[in-house]
Amino acid sequence: MTTSHPNFDEVIERRGTHSAKWDKMEAFCGVSPTDGIPMWVADMDFRPPQVVTQAVHDYAAHGVFGYFGDDDAYLNAITWWMKNRHGWDVDAGHIFSTHGLVNGTGMCVEAFTQPGDGVVMFTPIYHAFFRVIRAAGRQVVECPMMLNDGRYTLDFNRYDGMMTGTEKMLVFCSPHNPGGRVWTEAELQGVLEFAKRHDLIIVSDEIHHDLIMPGQKHIPMANIPGASDRLVMMSAATKTFNLAGMHTGNVIISDPDLRRDFEMKMSALGMSPNAFAKHMIPAAYSPEGAQWVDALMEYIDGNRKVFDDGMRQIPGVKSMDLEGTYLAWVDFADTGMEATEVQRRILKDAKIAVNHGDSFGAGGATFQRFNLATPRARVVEAVERMQKAFADLQ
Repeated sequence: MTTSHPNFDEVIERRGTHSAKWDKMEAFCGVSPTDGIPMWVADMDFRPPQVVTQAVHDYAAHGVFGYFGDDDAYLNAITWWMKNRHGWDVDAGHIFSTHGLVNGTGMCVEAFTQPGDGVVMFTPIYHAFFRVIRAAGRQVVECPMMLNDGRYTLDFNRYDGMMTGTEKMLVFCSPHNPGGRVWTEAELQGVLEFAKRHDLIIVSDEIHHDLIMPGQKHIPMANIPGASDRLVMMSAATKTFNLAGMHTGNVIISDPDLRRDFEMKMSALGMSPNAFAKHMIPAAYSPEGAQWVDALMEYIDGNRKVFDDGMRQIPGVKSMDLEGTYLAWVDFADTGMEATEVQRRILKDAKIAVNHGDSFGAGGATFQRFNLATPRARVVEAVERMQKAFADLQ
């Protein structure tokens, strides 16, 4: 099987296409899309594999968009991908389709907790989780991670002392967003033992599981022995293949009791899948799609090196070693600047739209998150702008 090598250097005009990343950057970040660089919203400035685009063309050419029927190809593609890319055996009967994984998280909160219950998260963590949990009337319990040699680690002894008995769920991010950690088997075992001690259901958000840097290996939480009776796995093709607008995610539950409770919540809300996704995902989860992902991560790794080398030249600025995802997590603490001044320089002087660290919870205040999934020339330009905006430190 061979396909043409994707051209990730191609600059694709996204302005005026209803792109949240580009067309909303001025409203949310104060950075004009005319001359700004959007490095905030976590989607890529790349086209998906041609096999996915062809699947959409074929469906559109048919011209009839009725209710979708047989989903065997969709389910089989998911099980094939998880087995071949992650060594994870998935039963097709355990897969639910949700409208993305933020929706999937919300569904889990509703299915497995009650108003007032605590939901534990190791912070900083993906900001949308806070919104979903609080909107449901649950309590966010933040367990801050430790920074050891510029790398996040988990302090379970400390977290044990923070539990009150009202916590019912742990939302876990693997690989970690925004810190880019790819957790080790020992760390995942520690998460499971912590959850067992406090009788927590683990909702493992693994949407970035395909976006792994060379030399790293993602281990699905489902492959940790003894996890299945308290585990909800969440995955999606959307982050991997830049299909976020498709709003389709997988919630995979092997435990029959948890699966029953989740299925009841799905039925109560009358949820059904997106027909376009049922065509796009089998195309993506294929040998052609796998080859595209391998090329993507080689390219992202190159972007990472360019970005990190540039950040290291700014005194007091540290870009965390990126093990997974395409999201650089950059610490400005040692500049001695207030977060508002750091943000002003990035947004106003460098004209780069980023995500501010405080939105990711405890431990994030001195950080900014940069999206590196864009043509390399744009990363080079962003580095040059950052160096100029902080030139007085050099």
